[in-house]
Amino acid sequence: QVQLVESGGGLVQAGGSLRLSCAASGGAFSMYALGWFRQAPGKEREFIATICSSGARTYYADSVKGRFTISRDNAKNTVYLQMNSLKPEDTDVYYCAAGRMLTVLARSYGFWGQGTQVTVSS
Repeated sequence: QVQLVESGGGLVQAGGSLRLSCAASGGAFSMYALGWFRQAPGKEREFIATICSSGARTYYADSVKGRFTISRDNAKNTVYLQMNSLKPEDTDVYYCAAGRMLTVLARSYGFWGQGTQVTVSS
């Protein structure tokens, strides 16, 4: 079992930056692929970014490519999402997830954090 706890969300003006962190415990963190997703009320969970277990491979949704960067520190059992040039449409609850494979599919991730709110004002 892996427990994930996100932090770093908040309120920021359009064009600003935030860095989300997701700390893991209770499992072999370095064995898991990690992903970031976001979800608005009443909508499906949307893929943002994913990173393989070693950190060598990453993949991004087109909507965030060039603005967001996913990274991980296996020594600290933490995955990060650096978000730059934020837009009001980036407002959502952001979730990190751990899974056995590098994928954009939310259903393939077995472990999820509780989410952190990101609000971008115009």
